[in-house]
Amino acid sequence: MAKKKDDENKVVADNRKARFSYSIEDTLEAGIMLYGSEVKSLRNGRSTIAESYAYAKDGELFLVNSYIPEYTQASRFNHEPRRQRKLLVHKREANKLAAAIQREGMTLVPLRLYFNPKGVAKIELGIAKGKKLHDKRETEKKRDWQRDKARLMRNKG
Repeated sequence: MAKKKDDENKVVADNRKARFSYSIEDTLEAGIMLYGSEVKSLRNGRSTIAESYAYAKDGELFLVNSYIPEYTQASRFNHEPRRQRKLLVHKREANKLAAAIQREGMTLVPLRLYFNPKGVAKIELGIAKGKKLHDKRETEKKRDWQRDKARLMRNKG
């Protein structure tokens, strides 16, 4: 039996709030430049990407406000928990994303931070547009109806 794609990836941080607050147009996988102590800390699984976002500058992408706690065994060679981290994408993709952000009022929101099967840290970015309050209410109604429908089908069947 073949493994699912999500089973192969070890998810370190998940941004569940992003799918509620934004309508995700497209997703993109990017590498992330990390120090050794950051990788060790990520493997402990205590990072947060809930309030973070990405921006483009000079043809490069940067992740801002993501929290990776200090690794206690790293002594004086530790990292800053909330530093800007460079995202690794092809230059053509970075230019395309920068144009979309500038022109269309979109934002780059991190959705998941995970280790791929090779053990490399990756981040899944979503090209998103912010939802209005009535859109958020509609999403909540749909989610509640799906939950109630599943409950009714389970009890009836």
